[in-house]
Amino acid sequence: MNKVNSDPQAVEEVLSRGTEEIVVAEHLRNRMLSGEVLRVKLGIDPTSPHLHLGHTVPLRKLRQFQDLGHQAILIIGDATAEIGDPTGRTEARQRLSREKIEENKATYLDQAAKILDMDKLEVRHNGEWFFPMKAAEILSLTSLVSLQQVLQREDFRKRVDDPEHPLSTLEILYPMMQGYDSVMVKSDIELGGIDQKLNVLFGRRMQRRFAMPEQDVVLVPLLIGTDGKKKMSKSFDNAIFLEGKPDEKFGKVMSIPDDLIENYFTLLTSLSFEEISTLKKDQENPRDQKARLAFEVVKIFHSESEAVLARENFNRMFHDREVPKIIPEHRLSVPTMTVADLLVETKLASSKGDARRLVEGGGVKVDGADVTSFEQKIVPGTDGVILQKGKRFFIRVFPPAT
Repeated sequence: MNKVNSDPQAVEEVLSRGTEEIVVAEHLRNRMLSGEVLRVKLGIDPTSPHLHLGHTVPLRKLRQFQDLGHQAILIIGDATAEIGDPTGRTEARQRLSREKIEENKATYLDQAAKILDMDKLEVRHNGEWFFPMKAAEILSLTSLVSLQQVLQREDFRKRVDDPEHPLSTLEILYPMMQGYDSVMVKSDIELGGIDQKLNVLFGRRMQRRFAMPEQDVVLVPLLIGTDGKKKMSKSFDNAIFLEGKPDEKFGKVMSIPDDLIENYFTLLTSLSFEEISTLKKDQENPRDQKARLAFEVVKIFHSESEAVLARENFNRMFHDREVPKIIPEHRLSVPTMTVADLLVETKLASSKGDARRLVEGGGVKVDGADVTSFEQKIVPGTDGVILQKGKRFFIRVFPPAT
């Protein structure tokens, strides 16, 4: 039996830090202060194999409830991923195959383990209850919600009369399915991003229909991406991925706009409000603040020693203009390769078109020399050559193995 920490200060920290809205706040506060063990649900759809720092905001909130002694439940939405969450979208998502979903979710638990206490985590897949359902059972569920309730969502309403981006019946089922998850796991609390509000509230509706106590809801802010404009997303090319190398994470955090620093400290680190406030006073230069932020982020997802090395590498690159001491290595598949093909093979470019744009923009160097033609041939010797993209990305390229 879990022992719950119901200390008022600890409870208030969880309810206030990094939360945007709570439904129903006073009810939830009283339950937490009572010492009751609550079942706290968070669902993630495996629509991509990669989690980014934006995903960690609700994951960190789930960990905070874990640390107080509550039962954390992570739902991997392998069934809902077949539809894809339409929240905030102007068009339907491309449907994923069952095989692609399985491939994506294979990495999720390893990535979630960077945040959550896996020994105390209840992991469920909503395919457990949705995949065996017969058509009659699904129809029975749809009768529990009204079209008017679903169309309360602004993004759905906009698409009803939009011939270019019609709203499919399948998408309308998504909020109902997410709500039914709450029934199946008997959740007391559901976590989600603020953009998920209407989806998450469907859990309360569905529980009410099944004569269950209605879950409380904790909504967290969306993490703005490195562009400083849109929420962090792979689609917007503004994400910092959990699987990224320490140097990559450090450099990307250093690139965020200054006005995001305090928000990132609050949502991504465990530094207290007092520590963050003191840091702002002691380090008035935003660059110094970002260096501390980048250090904390790398330390959380890797280690303190790797954070120290990432900081040294960053300073060496930008202060001393030197190549980092430790860089990834890649062995060519053929003895000779054009710069364009090499950028694609080493994943420094997503396509040959992307590689061409990088070269034409002056963003590629080989052994410190600017590359002016994307058709330039690269023939590395036994010691290799150093391929550089922009200011932060280096790969030492070797000839094929003999």
